[in-house]
Amino acid sequence: MGHNEDIKPDARVSSNPYNRISNHNLPAMTRVRPATPSDVPLIRSLIHELATYERAPHSVKITDTQLLEDGFGAVRYYECLIAEHETANGVAPAGFALFFPIYSTWQGRSLHLEDLFVRPEFRGHGIGKALLNRVAAIAVERGCARLQWDVLNWNQTAIDFYLGLEAIMLDDWRRMRVTGSALAALAASPEAATETTA
Repeated sequence: MGHNEDIKPDARVSSNPYNRISNHNLPAMTRVRPATPSDVPLIRSLIHELATYERAPHSVKITDTQLLEDGFGAVRYYECLIAEHETANGVAPAGFALFFPIYSTWQGRSLHLEDLFVRPEFRGHGIGKALLNRVAAIAVERGCARLQWDVLNWNQTAIDFYLGLEAIMLDDWRRMRVTGSALAALAASPEAATETTA
């Protein structure tokens, strides 16, 4: 997950989950808005830029078609916020936050922040913090008990920043993952068959 910033915009509550932090409280010349279907090429570009920052550009396999269907189709698997910053040449996309709902059997509704990224030329303006504040406000609006995300173990700057927000490092937990052929093999095992009755 991406960059961190250092400002604390004030939270405002409204009936619109994307409007709880008024844009006039964001860093000067910055606006955060929900992504639209026309933003899909931009979202994919920002994902690739983040993967490059995280030293894994080869891992990005997602397509515009997948992003469009999964984020704006009948069933939405993710939501996305776009940060825009005013420059001498006009308004430019500066970063994004991509998140989706998860569920804790201990505490209930939660949100997972999959990606948080600010382009290098826009860092230092509090944009990353503004995006994180907005996602946190959405989590609170929806009655979530948790907002969680991952951070690479070599990104000490980000780790220190998140700890300063009273985020908890889950040192006792490790994420497990199966993909590709391993996922297919696990799904094809006899134990995966679902028994049905008439």
